[in-house]
Amino acid sequence: MDKRDIYDGLSKLELDLESSLQQLTAMKAALQEIVEKNTTLELENQKLREYLQELKEENAAEEVKQSMSKSRMNLEKIYEEGFHICRESYGARRENDEQCVFCLEVLYRESQN
Repeated sequence: MDKRDIYDGLSKLELDLESSLQQLTAMKAALQEIVEKNTTLELENQKLREYLQELKEENAAEEVKQSMSKSRMNLEKIYEEGFHICRESYGARRENDEQCVFCLEVLYRESQN
């Protein structure tokens, strides 16, 4: 091999390496963009799942309220205002609006028909 062939070969190799480097840089940028989109979509997906869970909980609470009789709804209103509705302490104010298991049992127990 003469010097000119070696020089031409090195020049061609240099051009090939530069082309490969440009392709690698473009691929790296594309991968970074994909990772960013993926992260954004994962966050959005998580927020949507949380929102869907909230909607399910609201619907469940609404269904319970709709299935309650008018008298139980009145008792619930009194309870939410901070008063006991159970036999043990009926009419007494709940301290610090803490929940009372007896009152909750009165509100949400299944009717015994």
